[in-house]
Amino acid sequence: MASIPSQPTTAGDQLPVVDLKPLLTRLWPAGHPQPATADEIAEAISHFFTNQVSDVQASSLLVGLHFTGLDRRADVLAKTASAMLKAAARIDATELQAVVEKRGRKEGGYNGGLCDIVGTGGDSHNTFNISTTSSILAASHLLIAKHGNKASTSKSGSADLLANMAPRPPQISRIRPDTIARLYDETNYAFLFAPVFHPGMRHVAPIRKQLPWRTVFNLVGPLANPVDLTSDPSSSTTTLLEARMIGVARKDLGPIFADALRLGGSRKALVVCGDEELDEVSCAGDTLCWRIAPADGDEAVVEHFRLHPRDFGLPANPLSTVSPGKEPAENAAILAKILSGEVPDDDPILHFVLINTAALLVVSGICDSDTSDMGHGDDGVVITERGPGGGRWKEGVRRAKWAIKSGEALRQWNNFVEVTNSFSE
Repeated sequence: MASIPSQPTTAGDQLPVVDLKPLLTRLWPAGHPQPATADEIAEAISHFFTNQVSDVQASSLLVGLHFTGLDRRADVLAKTASAMLKAAARIDATELQAVVEKRGRKEGGYNGGLCDIVGTGGDSHNTFNISTTSSILAASHLLIAKHGNKASTSKSGSADLLANMAPRPPQISRIRPDTIARLYDETNYAFLFAPVFHPGMRHVAPIRKQLPWRTVFNLVGPLANPVDLTSDPSSSTTTLLEARMIGVARKDLGPIFADALRLGGSRKALVVCGDEELDEVSCAGDTLCWRIAPADGDEAVVEHFRLHPRDFGLPANPLSTVSPGKEPAENAAILAKILSGEVPDDDPILHFVLINTAALLVVSGICDSDTSDMGHGDDGVVITERGPGGGRWKEGVRRAKWAIKSGEALRQWNNFVEVTNSFSE
């Protein structure tokens, strides 16, 4: 790719524009004798974040990737996620790692690292904010680094939900690379607001808004958690993101995401897609799962299986019962009631949340512990039954229920709100 001199696009920006025309000619139409590689595509996209690509060529690349299907190829997703992480706001890895090692509580197969649960969106079901609520409950057991943003394909995105929490919302924009270690010093939960940690995406946003199709960024975002400080498995640095669960809105994306995670160095992850093309573990029926776990020699392997609510010891509930299409303030009120233990035990939304929280807990490895000493309200009786994929899914539900009934989820939430409001703007 050739660079051509250009006037700065913003004050102080002296970087030259990068000409993508040579790459674009090899991208479309298909069948070029020298097809574009994943490395070349990721390199081209990396220039988006420094505002070095014209809007015309940037949109051409996004459209070309969409219609060739290259943006749904595992190596392209993995390499692009790596480029996005390299362009992210810098986190002091040494400082953060020290706090994580001090605060993380090892149990079972969980090593005390950071965990995330996120969906790609775009499933058109507009259900309740399941992954965000599940991440808050899971913080009773794990250190959570929830990566999220405002809504792009639904009414209520994760950031929209948190901004509407009463009586005082957390200040998510104040969670920055210079405050994140201080946050984990006092709470198990952090929300990583995408615009803060991926500032280069502001150059891409206007282009995406003018395109009628979802782009590669809708898929790469969930793969680019800012605390995944190494997305290169050959790197000597150990990632602080120990486990993650990603929901995809199309079944054909499941194996692609699993492979992208594996290529990016993940050794503990679960990709899920409900039978209804839902980017969560479904409360209504079967869910297709692709679980990444280390095997002999620490080589990650992918196992494919199905989950059903009965595997969690819970009944199935139609999607129509789990709050479709509500506004952020309405969903925030539901979240507050869940945290306060005011939602009836047989509530379909609660079951939906428990199932997904349990899945993240299982993936983290914490449910593999044969002992239980969680404190108030814990009967100490571990459910050792294993279901599909060898997971203790019912034990995950037991722990998720304890998070609510013990008040620990609410305590972690209140700590999070208090600490973020103490940070200066």
